[in-house]
Amino acid sequence: MPVQLSNPPSAQSILLPVRTGTIFASCAVALLLNFLPWKNVALVPDFVALVLAFWCVRQPRLVGLGAGWLLGLLTDAGNGVLMGQHALAYSLLAFGAITLSRRIMWFPLWGQALHVAALLLFAQGVSALVRLAAGAEFPGWAIAVGPLIGALLWPVVNVLLLLRQRMPVDVDETREI
Repeated sequence: MPVQLSNPPSAQSILLPVRTGTIFASCAVALLLNFLPWKNVALVPDFVALVLAFWCVRQPRLVGLGAGWLLGLLTDAGNGVLMGQHALAYSLLAFGAITLSRRIMWFPLWGQALHVAALLLFAQGVSALVRLAAGAEFPGWAIAVGPLIGALLWPVVNVLLLLRQRMPVDVDETREI
């Protein structure tokens, strides 16, 4: 029997528990999106940071600093950049997202997107500071565009990553609740 959703889910809808496979798959897809050869990298959001922030806000007990560090090392190795720059930035991003997770969840999606914009800008700033400390030149203020586009994608990411957790509308007549 196919699962049917009646109306769009509200903020009060009950979600199914998240599957760890969903978390791994979303992180893998985000890594693949980050590794694509984009023409102008400054205008592309950091998909790994966005997905990491999502899971740290939604599931702070499952995804945390260790996941941020590991995803950062994989990003560093995949992009061939200074080893540890993304690991540090993603760890601090995960810490900030976990710290603010309860606060962020109180806001509607646009308010959550503002919080996420601050977190993504912070992570981008940390990464830029590490590059500057290693002797690179200042990349310009265009590096702030990617995190802002990522924050605009927050509602889309929210809907996509919560699809598997949405409660089906099947009514079980044998249950009291």
